[in-house]
Amino acid sequence: MFRLTYKCMRGIGFALLTLVIWSAFFIPIVNARDPIPIVVTIPVLRDLTEQVGGPFVQVKSLLSGYENEHTYSPKPSDLVAVRKAHLLFEVGLGLEVWVTSLVKNAGSTRLRVITTSQGVELLPDDGEAHEESHPGTHGAESGGNPHIWLDPVNVSIMLHHITRALIDVDPVHAADFQANQDAYLQRLAHVQQELMKRTERLPDRRFIAHHPAWPYLAKRFSFQIVDTIHTQSGTEPSALHLQQLITKINSHHIRVIASEVQLSQRLPELLSRDTKARVVVLTTMPGGIPGTDSYLDMLRYNVLQLVGALEST
Repeated sequence: MFRLTYKCMRGIGFALLTLVIWSAFFIPIVNARDPIPIVVTIPVLRDLTEQVGGPFVQVKSLLSGYENEHTYSPKPSDLVAVRKAHLLFEVGLGLEVWVTSLVKNAGSTRLRVITTSQGVELLPDDGEAHEESHPGTHGAESGGNPHIWLDPVNVSIMLHHITRALIDVDPVHAADFQANQDAYLQRLAHVQQELMKRTERLPDRRFIAHHPAWPYLAKRFSFQIVDTIHTQSGTEPSALHLQQLITKINSHHIRVIASEVQLSQRLPELLSRDTKARVVVLTTMPGGIPGTDSYLDMLRYNVLQLVGALEST
């Protein structure tokens, strides 16, 4: 009887041990919280959200990196994604004029829209400091340029908005979100310092911009935008403006034109033929050019391409 009981006890013990091991491996997966479904308007916001959210977020960017953010037209799949999302991150400042109708058509009561430009000191489209602008004001009211993410200092502000929203939605992982944010801010500061050292000895910092995307990058890294081909998105420059650009480029010996992969290269190439200025193609979006999949990669690429073009001329 004792042997039988002992054997039974051993069997029960083995079964309990097996159950404990099975639970340790499988129960957390079954009970694990699903990642937060999030929609962002542009790829830079996807990268920042994934940097902070890690495995606790599932992010869809409406733009892939090759489109023009001003003229983008949402697809039916975008509407479906917005309906499922808990958060939508946008830049604001009139950049994504199509977002309001998209959110309205989605009709989700649980969706929170977070404008990540709140608190950013705005610049006008000509790249000069705008004395009358106020942090966080809308571009249409203040004349602010919406391409704020091309300055890494502004990205740190955007990142704080993202972290705060994630903590509000998922406070259980607040410590993870905060730690991820702090680690990324350190990497961001390191890249900024690296690039500022690279630009500090440039003898000539002047270039012509394809469209008004670069005032923030120019101010942060001490480049000088002499003039712009497309002074307003969605409109073609006049023949008079193009001729004035040609005259200015030749008379002031401007040797670099900064274009963008998201735009047609027809006018930059035309100016290049008439002035011998070199066209360097940059990207305003991560993923727009091979090797620019992350924000930090994109920032490095744009600054180093500009530096290389200015040094070679």
